[in-house]
Amino acid sequence: MTLAQRATFLILPIVIAGYMTAALLVYWAQSGAMLSLERARLSQQLAHAESLFRGDVAQARGFLFSLLEGDSVRRFMQEGDETYRYNALSLRLQESIRSLSDDQAKFISFSIIGPDLATRYYFESSADPFAEMSGQQQGLARRLIAGTQLHDWTYLHEGMQRPIIVQSEFIDPVTFNRALSANKARAILVQVAIQPDQFIGMKSALQAEYEGDVTLTPVPPAPNDTRLAASVRLAPALYLTMAVPQAHVSSGLLHLKIVLSIGTLAISILTIVTMVTLIRRFICNPIAVLDRKVTAVMSGAATRIVPETTEGEIGRLSVNIETMHDQSMRALDLVRSASWTDPLTGLPNRARFQALSGEALEAAEREGQHVALLFLDIDNFKFVNDKHGHVVGDEVLRTLADRLRDRLGAIAEAHAMPIPALARLSGDEFAVLLTVPPGDRAVDAVSTAILSLFAGGFEIAGKAYPITASIGIALFPDDASDGVELVINADAAMYQAKTEGKNRASRFSRTLKDRRDRSRQIQDELMTMDPDEEFSLVYMPIVDRRGRVTGCEALLRWTSPALGQVGPDEFVPIAESSGLFSKIDWWVVRRAMSDYRRLEAMFGANTILAINVSSAELHSRAIGAHLSDQAAAHGLQPGVIEIELTETYAVEAGLVLREAVEALRARGFRLSIDDFGAGYTSVQQLIEYPADTLKLDRAMVETMATTDMLAALRAMIALCHARGMSVVAEGVETKEKMDLLIAAGCDLFQGYYISKPLSLDDLGLWALQRLASPAATKLKMPTLRSFAPPPAAKG
Repeated sequence: MTLAQRATFLILPIVIAGYMTAALLVYWAQSGAMLSLERARLSQQLAHAESLFRGDVAQARGFLFSLLEGDSVRRFMQEGDETYRYNALSLRLQESIRSLSDDQAKFISFSIIGPDLATRYYFESSADPFAEMSGQQQGLARRLIAGTQLHDWTYLHEGMQRPIIVQSEFIDPVTFNRALSANKARAILVQVAIQPDQFIGMKSALQAEYEGDVTLTPVPPAPNDTRLAASVRLAPALYLTMAVPQAHVSSGLLHLKIVLSIGTLAISILTIVTMVTLIRRFICNPIAVLDRKVTAVMSGAATRIVPETTEGEIGRLSVNIETMHDQSMRALDLVRSASWTDPLTGLPNRARFQALSGEALEAAEREGQHVALLFLDIDNFKFVNDKHGHVVGDEVLRTLADRLRDRLGAIAEAHAMPIPALARLSGDEFAVLLTVPPGDRAVDAVSTAILSLFAGGFEIAGKAYPITASIGIALFPDDASDGVELVINADAAMYQAKTEGKNRASRFSRTLKDRRDRSRQIQDELMTMDPDEEFSLVYMPIVDRRGRVTGCEALLRWTSPALGQVGPDEFVPIAESSGLFSKIDWWVVRRAMSDYRRLEAMFGANTILAINVSSAELHSRAIGAHLSDQAAAHGLQPGVIEIELTETYAVEAGLVLREAVEALRARGFRLSIDDFGAGYTSVQQLIEYPADTLKLDRAMVETMATTDMLAALRAMIALCHARGMSVVAEGVETKEKMDLLIAAGCDLFQGYYISKPLSLDDLGLWALQRLASPAATKLKMPTLRSFAPPPAAKG
């Protein structure tokens, strides 16, 4: 046996024994490190799940406070008319609830529970129109009402197919402020519930990844160094716990055992020097370096792990650890920035803007500066979005955001001031916030620069889009004392810019404030007024070509003790925008039908009673039943009642409104399109009008009832006759207009030439005077020859 062989036989057992020992040590160190890293990763994922859960808790709280801060819940609870409450205010309350969430598919429920445990109102954003509050949530309500807590949030998950986070608040039914302990017995319980979809999804993902159960326990698990488990606290008595099955851990350790065994056998055939060198270079040193790097990152001494350049397990492990660390940090940054940033444009969102504006106002108040808010609304953006698609609409918003950034940066540099804060508040609404010294002209420069972006159309990739901007400007502290008032006043100024023709900037003024205060006064009076005391009806006769009265139009008048005479043109739009139109319409219907018998006595049987109804009323199915009930209560046939809708109904009517109109006609009521010619009706829409009567607007009568336009007017009336519609001319002020309209083929007439609007008593006197003077009831029929154009000159 040679020396080499002996050396081999002598060294081999020592080498094998030594490297087996080294392999065991490496395995021990690696397994501990792997277990620690996996535990850290598991803790990070549970922490992420915790942040998602707490985000949903905060969102539920925000939803609840937003609803209570608004006036929808207050109006709903204070409205005494239950039919109006559930048919009008309930719809508005549902719209307020849906508007709180950017994700329309997200589950949200809202409930109002009385001290007697009776559910006053419940709504959830689900496909089930008959959805009811779950038994678990009802049990929670019982516990809260029986207890002493005034506000609470709870995660209901046990025994529930759909776990929810419930935010509860007791509200004083008189002040609508948070209830006190002294008056909790009469307080109402308001609850908002949301489904934490992301948290549930994260929980399911953890279960699938680790092939184990993620449990919710009242106490955290006891620490155990040998077990891969982690826990996070979601609530005082609610912990999210993940215990990884031993089989999952064992599979990772098995791979390490195989690698070390093969390495030990391979290295055993090399010399001791080579083995020592290789161990130091490729095992001990890399492991030590990686351990130091991981320790530095975990202790906060370093921000990232620089991966090893060596190949093999150590190199791959360092790369994987570095990648996992970077992914975790990016995910954390995304979570942080998502709540502050608009995802489409990258601009600060509404929440971030509110924080920035609060800081800016505090700083301006300390330093004696002014803060200007420019509220931008993009004109015609809906048209571009609908015509060219949402992809183009999104590109318009992104491009506009970039150009606004560049333009604001240039202005800030030119005026040596900080770059103004730019934010996207919602869809096509942007806000610019800048701090300027008193009297500085930078605000004018900013608004002019913004409007210049739209000169000649807004061009993207060689194509111009017909959008402009309406800008409302308000200054702190001149126009507002806080951030909320600043936004409200800038928004009012923006609407003033739209009213003045769009594509312009408008500064908030006292006139706007007075107009807004007037609108609020009208709205407040409408909410509290007694229609029987303040409303009245006047009637305007409608006559045929022979002067015979065929019908009367009921017109509403309002005499307010606080405001005096308020015209319908002023208070009807306010009533429609605030959800009070049903109260007005239903009073008009009831009072007009109760007056019909006196009209019938004046003008004979089958006299048509025309009643104006708000187009917004057609969104409710209750209007048809109400009309039928009132007609039956007053013994009237539906055929003598004509419901007048404005022409804008026909332009904007969708399938739901068309179905509502057809339902009214199916009940026997007549339909009339009022103010024809005041809007933008096409011939196709004229043909498709489902109406019995068409009323020409007074402006159209003034324009077309002339000798030059007679042929066109005659053709339009003939088209209406071909569609089976009668034509009524409004605003007939002179005999000449009457003669021209008769010559054009018009069927019925209405205007001051015939009679102004009269009260029922005055209308009776007017009717008696016509009977006493028969000549007044007959109108001379003009000949068509009278309106023929003169013959052309010969030669």
